[in-house]
Amino acid sequence: MVALVIAEHDNGSLKGATHHTVTAAAQCGGEVHVLVAGSNCGAAAEAAAQIAGVSKVLVADAPYFADGLAENVAEQILAVAGSYSHILAPATAYGKNILPRVAAKLDVAQISEITKVDSPDTFERPIYAGNAIATVQSTDAVKVITVRGTGFDAAASTGGSAAVESIAAAADFGKSAFVGRELAKSDRPELTAAKIIVSGGRGMGSGDNFKLLEPLADKLGAAMGASRAAVDAGYVPNDWQVGQTGKIVAPTLYIAVGISGAIQHLAGMKDSKTIVAINKDPEAPIFSVADYGLVGDLFEVIPALVQELG
Repeated sequence: MVALVIAEHDNGSLKGATHHTVTAAAQCGGEVHVLVAGSNCGAAAEAAAQIAGVSKVLVADAPYFADGLAENVAEQILAVAGSYSHILAPATAYGKNILPRVAAKLDVAQISEITKVDSPDTFERPIYAGNAIATVQSTDAVKVITVRGTGFDAAASTGGSAAVESIAAAADFGKSAFVGRELAKSDRPELTAAKIIVSGGRGMGSGDNFKLLEPLADKLGAAMGASRAAVDAGYVPNDWQVGQTGKIVAPTLYIAVGISGAIQHLAGMKDSKTIVAINKDPEAPIFSVADYGLVGDLFEVIPALVQELG
């Protein structure tokens, strides 16, 4: 039994979600291999070889893998799929774009966003916005799985000494082409990798009022997030959105400001280690998951908190 992890990377380095996926793959039993499909991606492959628990890294290097087009990467996975009992990828936009294609071509049922491995063929995954956990057993010969990173610790990035093997690149699928990418640039930590997150909700009242949270985030070295209500109201960009239809996060500290705590938002942050809620409504659902709750006017509380932090 051998598991294959599909590495998410930028050709030069691995994304953190890959390390969480390696942990899940190791719990499936047997060896763990990592596939790095990219262009001039030697540095990413070497980083994968250093991950603790990885025994082999497969490298498919071709210009048409440079931008991670799902059609091309899926073809590469299918070219090697016959050697593996499990194929896993992070439950990120990258993994969610690729693995359903692989599952369809293999004629198997994908198991999405697992948070626990019970046995090599049995997994747990959240349903109903995280209000229930489904235990899923797969009888498929190949298990195609996306992994919710918040459910697994990250595998150590050093300590491994996996063999790196170059493999023949699958042919260019030819039916899609990379046109361009617009990236949001920020000096703050990336939302899904941040240790501390300060999020605002509809209670902020406007996009301008989100600036009130910036000094707090600066003092804590935090990323900034938002509820869907705040994003839908146009207060902040949609890449800030935390929740069932946004980003799933589990930082060490999550500060929810003016967020009522709709079930869809809770699904995206309730695994945070410590949750602090600030809301003027004492009945707000966010308090049901908060470790610390402060009932008060955020426009008074936040400046006072910033002042106390010095």
